[in-house]
Amino acid sequence: MSNQERIALFIDGANLYATAKALNFDIDYKRLLREFQSKGRLVRAFYYTALVEDQEYSSIRPLIDWLDYNGYSVVTKPTKEFVDSMGRRKVKGNMDIELAVDAMEMAAHVDQLVLFSGDGDFRSLVEAIQRKGVRVSVVSTITTQPPMIADELRRQADEFIDIVHLISRIGRDPNERAPRLDRRPAASANEE
Repeated sequence: MSNQERIALFIDGANLYATAKALNFDIDYKRLLREFQSKGRLVRAFYYTALVEDQEYSSIRPLIDWLDYNGYSVVTKPTKEFVDSMGRRKVKGNMDIELAVDAMEMAAHVDQLVLFSGDGDFRSLVEAIQRKGVRVSVVSTITTQPPMIADELRRQADEFIDIVHLISRIGRDPNERAPRLDRRPAASANEE
Protein backbone atom coordinates (compact mmCIF):
# COMPACT_ATOMS: atom_id res chain seq x y z
CA MET A 1 0.00 0.00 0.00
CA SER A 2 1.52 3.32 -1.04
CA ASN A 3 1.04 6.40 1.09
CA GLN A 4 -0.76 8.07 -1.81
CA GLU A 5 -3.35 5.31 -2.09
CA ARG A 6 -6.87 6.68 -1.58
CA ILE A 7 -8.71 4.66 1.06
CA ALA A 8 -12.33 4.64 2.26
CA LEU A 9 -13.61 2.81 5.34
CA PHE A 10 -17.09 1.33 5.49
CA ILE A 11 -18.02 0.24 9.00
CA ASP A 12 -21.08 -1.93 9.61
CA GLY A 13 -21.53 -0.63 13.17
CA ALA A 14 -23.65 -3.47 14.56
CA ASN A 15 -21.40 -6.12 13.02
CA LEU A 16 -18.18 -4.50 14.24
CA TYR A 17 -19.65 -4.06 17.73
CA ALA A 18 -20.62 -7.76 17.85
CA THR A 19 -17.14 -8.78 16.65
CA ALA A 20 -15.34 -6.62 19.24
CA LYS A 21 -17.67 -7.88 21.97
CA ALA A 22 -17.04 -11.52 20.96
CA LEU A 23 -13.29 -10.83 21.22
CA ASN A 24 -13.75 -8.92 24.50
CA PHE A 25 -12.22 -5.58 23.52
CA ASP A 26 -13.39 -2.01 22.96
CA ILE A 27 -12.55 -0.12 19.79
CA ASP A 28 -10.81 3.23 20.09
CA TYR A 29 -12.26 4.96 17.04
CA LYS A 30 -9.64 7.72 17.11
CA ARG A 31 -6.88 5.09 16.93
CA LEU A 32 -8.78 3.25 14.18
CA LEU A 33 -8.79 6.42 12.05
CA ARG A 34 -5.08 7.00 12.69
CA GLU A 35 -4.27 3.39 11.76
CA PHE A 36 -5.77 3.80 8.30
CA GLN A 37 -4.55 7.38 7.82
CA SER A 38 -1.04 5.94 8.22
CA LYS A 39 -1.65 3.54 5.32
CA GLY A 40 -2.62 6.12 2.70
CA ARG A 41 -4.90 9.08 2.09
CA LEU A 42 -8.09 8.39 4.00
CA VAL A 43 -10.79 9.91 1.80
CA ARG A 44 -13.76 9.00 4.01
CA ALA A 45 -14.69 6.84 6.99
CA PHE A 46 -18.36 5.83 7.02
CA TYR A 47 -20.10 4.37 10.08
CA TYR A 48 -23.54 2.78 9.62
CA THR A 49 -26.03 2.04 12.37
CA ALA A 50 -29.75 1.95 12.99
CA LEU A 51 -31.19 3.93 15.91
CA VAL A 52 -34.26 3.34 18.01
CA GLU A 53 -35.93 6.73 17.62
CA ASP A 54 -38.58 6.63 20.34
CA GLN A 55 -36.24 5.86 23.23
CA GLU A 56 -35.58 8.68 25.66
CA TYR A 57 -31.93 7.61 25.91
CA SER A 58 -30.00 5.48 23.46
CA SER A 59 -26.72 3.99 24.71
CA ILE A 60 -25.25 4.37 21.22
CA ARG A 61 -26.09 8.10 20.90
CA PRO A 62 -22.89 9.37 22.64
CA LEU A 63 -20.77 7.24 20.28
CA ILE A 64 -22.66 8.43 17.20
CA ASP A 65 -22.27 12.07 18.26
CA TRP A 66 -18.55 11.60 18.97
CA LEU A 67 -17.96 9.87 15.60
CA ASP A 68 -19.88 12.61 13.79
CA TYR A 69 -17.66 15.33 15.30
CA ASN A 70 -14.38 13.42 14.91
CA GLY A 71 -13.92 12.59 11.27
CA TYR A 72 -16.53 9.94 10.54
CA SER A 73 -19.47 10.23 8.16
CA VAL A 74 -22.24 8.72 10.24
CA VAL A 75 -25.19 7.18 8.41
CA THR A 76 -28.21 6.29 10.52
CA LYS A 77 -31.82 5.43 10.03
CA PRO A 78 -34.60 4.64 12.47
CA THR A 79 -35.30 1.03 13.32
CA LYS A 80 -38.63 -0.46 12.32
CA GLU A 81 -40.74 -2.32 14.83
CA PHE A 82 -43.00 -5.19 13.79
CA VAL A 83 -44.72 -8.29 15.13
CA ASP A 84 -43.56 -11.60 13.63
CA SER A 85 -45.78 -14.57 12.71
CA MET A 86 -45.42 -15.93 16.27
CA GLY A 87 -46.71 -12.69 17.76
CA ARG A 88 -43.29 -11.60 19.05
CA ARG A 89 -42.27 -7.95 18.93
CA LYS A 90 -39.19 -7.53 16.73
CA VAL A 91 -36.98 -4.58 15.89
CA LYS A 92 -35.28 -4.38 12.50
CA GLY A 93 -32.55 -1.97 11.48
CA ASN A 94 -30.54 -3.24 8.54
CA MET A 95 -28.10 -0.75 6.96
CA ASP A 96 -26.79 -3.02 4.17
CA ILE A 97 -28.44 -1.13 1.29
CA GLU A 98 -27.19 2.28 2.48
CA LEU A 99 -23.66 0.92 2.85
CA ALA A 100 -23.78 -0.76 -0.58
CA VAL A 101 -25.04 2.36 -2.38
CA ASP A 102 -22.41 4.58 -0.75
CA ALA A 103 -19.64 2.06 -1.53
CA MET A 104 -20.63 1.89 -5.20
CA GLU A 105 -20.66 5.70 -5.39
CA MET A 106 -17.26 6.00 -3.67
CA ALA A 107 -15.60 3.31 -5.80
CA ALA A 108 -14.69 5.83 -8.52
CA HIS A 109 -12.82 7.98 -5.97
CA VAL A 110 -10.69 5.41 -4.13
CA ASP A 111 -8.00 2.80 -4.74
CA GLN A 112 -8.91 0.65 -1.75
CA LEU A 113 -12.12 0.06 0.14
CA VAL A 114 -11.93 -1.37 3.66
CA LEU A 115 -15.12 -3.06 4.82
CA PHE A 116 -15.56 -3.74 8.53
CA SER A 117 -18.16 -6.51 8.42
CA GLY A 118 -18.44 -10.26 8.25
CA ASP A 119 -21.88 -10.26 6.65
CA GLY A 120 -21.98 -12.66 3.71
CA ASP A 121 -24.61 -10.47 2.04
CA PHE A 122 -21.76 -8.12 1.11
CA ARG A 123 -20.02 -10.70 -1.12
CA SER A 124 -21.69 -9.47 -4.31
CA LEU A 125 -20.95 -5.85 -3.35
CA VAL A 126 -17.27 -6.69 -2.92
CA GLU A 127 -17.26 -8.40 -6.32
CA ALA A 128 -18.92 -5.39 -7.99
CA ILE A 129 -16.40 -2.97 -6.40
CA GLN A 130 -13.52 -5.19 -7.56
CA ARG A 131 -14.87 -5.07 -11.14
CA LYS A 132 -14.41 -1.29 -10.93
CA GLY A 133 -10.70 -1.84 -10.26
CA VAL A 134 -10.81 -1.14 -6.53
CA ARG A 135 -9.01 -3.40 -4.05
CA VAL A 136 -11.26 -4.55 -1.21
CA SER A 137 -10.03 -5.48 2.26
CA VAL A 138 -12.47 -7.03 4.71
CA VAL A 139 -11.92 -6.72 8.46
CA SER A 140 -13.56 -9.28 10.76
CA THR A 141 -12.42 -12.43 12.55
CA ILE A 142 -12.20 -16.18 12.11
CA THR A 143 -10.96 -16.75 15.67
CA THR A 144 -14.42 -16.91 17.27
CA GLN A 145 -16.63 -19.99 17.26
CA PRO A 146 -18.44 -19.71 14.93
CA PRO A 147 -16.33 -17.25 12.88
CA MET A 148 -17.78 -13.72 12.66
CA ILE A 149 -17.10 -13.60 8.91
CA ALA A 150 -18.97 -15.54 6.26
CA ASP A 151 -16.60 -17.77 4.30
CA GLU A 152 -17.84 -16.47 0.93
CA LEU A 153 -17.08 -12.86 1.92
CA ARG A 154 -13.60 -13.76 3.17
CA ARG A 155 -12.82 -15.63 -0.07
CA GLN A 156 -14.09 -12.77 -2.27
CA ALA A 157 -12.00 -10.07 -0.60
CA ASP A 158 -8.60 -9.14 -2.05
CA GLU A 159 -7.33 -9.09 1.52
CA PHE A 160 -8.81 -10.46 4.73
CA ILE A 161 -7.61 -8.70 7.87
CA ASP A 162 -8.34 -10.57 11.07
CA ILE A 163 -9.19 -7.86 13.58
CA VAL A 164 -7.28 -9.75 16.29
CA HIS A 165 -4.10 -8.53 14.54
CA LEU A 166 -5.31 -4.92 14.90
CA ILE A 167 -6.38 -5.03 18.56
CA SER A 168 -3.07 -3.61 19.81
CA ARG A 169 -3.40 -0.69 17.36
CA ILE A 170 -7.14 0.06 17.44
CA GLY A 171 -8.26 -1.31 20.81
CA ARG A 172 -8.99 0.99 23.69
CA ASP A 173 -6.67 0.67 26.64
CA PRO A 174 -8.78 -0.92 29.41
CA ASN A 175 -7.20 1.55 31.86
CA GLU A 176 -8.70 4.47 29.90
CA ARG A 177 -12.23 3.36 30.67
CA ALA A 178 -13.67 5.40 33.50
CA PRO A 179 -14.26 3.26 36.57
CA ARG A 180 -17.89 2.68 37.40
CA LEU A 181 -18.78 4.24 40.71
CA ASP A 182 -20.88 2.08 42.97
CA ARG A 183 -23.02 4.58 44.84
CA ARG A 184 -24.65 2.05 47.17
CA PRO A 185 -23.51 2.32 50.78
CA ALA A 186 -21.23 -0.47 51.86
CA ALA A 187 -22.92 -3.04 54.10
CA SER A 188 -21.51 -3.33 57.57
CA ALA A 189 -20.32 -6.69 58.84
CA ASN A 190 -23.36 -7.25 61.04
CA GLU A 191 -25.96 -6.53 58.33
CA GLU A 192 -27.58 -9.40 56.47
